[in-house]
Amino acid sequence: MAASTFWLLNALNKSYSTQTTYPVRFVYNTEELIPIKPLPEEVVINVTGKGWKLLRKSLRVEVQPAEIYIRNLPRNKFLLGSALRPALVNALDGLQLNFVVTDTLYFNFNERVSRTIPLRLDPSQKLTGEKHAVIGPALIEPDSVVFTGPSSMVDSLPSPILLRLPQEPLTEPAKIKVPINYNNKSMVTVNVKEAEVRLNVKNLVQEERQIIPEIVNVPAGREITLRPPYVLVRYQLLEDSIPSLNRDNFKAILNYKRYNRQDSTLVPELVQKPGGVRNVTLWPEHIKAVVE
Repeated sequence: MAASTFWLLNALNKSYSTQTTYPVRFVYNTEELIPIKPLPEEVVINVTGKGWKLLRKSLRVEVQPAEIYIRNLPRNKFLLGSALRPALVNALDGLQLNFVVTDTLYFNFNERVSRTIPLRLDPSQKLTGEKHAVIGPALIEPDSVVFTGPSSMVDSLPSPILLRLPQEPLTEPAKIKVPINYNNKSMVTVNVKEAEVRLNVKNLVQEERQIIPEIVNVPAGREITLRPPYVLVRYQLLEDSIPSLNRDNFKAILNYKRYNRQDSTLVPELVQKPGGVRNVTLWPEHIKAVVE
């Protein structure tokens, strides 16, 4: 055991050349710059030194990483291994740097930016069923949010950010918490995680009414008989609008210029309706017209 110990101590006092990895650390202003992919953490180098020093370095005992300073947004996204020599020489306490084995270090920095983007409800989402309607605009609190992160990712965010309600269809006034969804959440942060959406939902009542359509653009001397002679108007309105609705304000026409000679029909068109009605349909879609 004594002989082995003596041999080991003697060996550690000799000089050796070897290839090893060495840690590097990027030093930059985190308030202005942000890496958009993991930064390299070590390089491969060839060094000469006493066995004691090499052992300490391999065990990472009191090892000072070589510091790579990024002072402004780099024009290039790489650094040649040879350019690391000054930083490595300063960090290699007691070791002689022979050469840098690593050919190139790759990195990608973006400017750290902030951008305010408005929030809107997704217009493609149907919020209510057929017997209910949203009255007035949706109130969103807050109406905009601030995203912070790499410029390439923040600038690619859509504007506005569309919100989708997690629950539907709505049948009554609602106040709903809606998460703010966007891409690159691991790199981009937002000052608010969710928004509150307030919607005024009211009941709709279905009604229908028969009206006599007016035939327009009929050539002189022509007589037209309609089958059926009326149009059925189906519509919806708010429950509290029933007493004030003027049902005589519906007006439909049949334009003879659109007469279909193949099946002898005219298409009814609604040209006037009272305020407050919605989802208006006409039946039938085609009326038989006998021309004499």
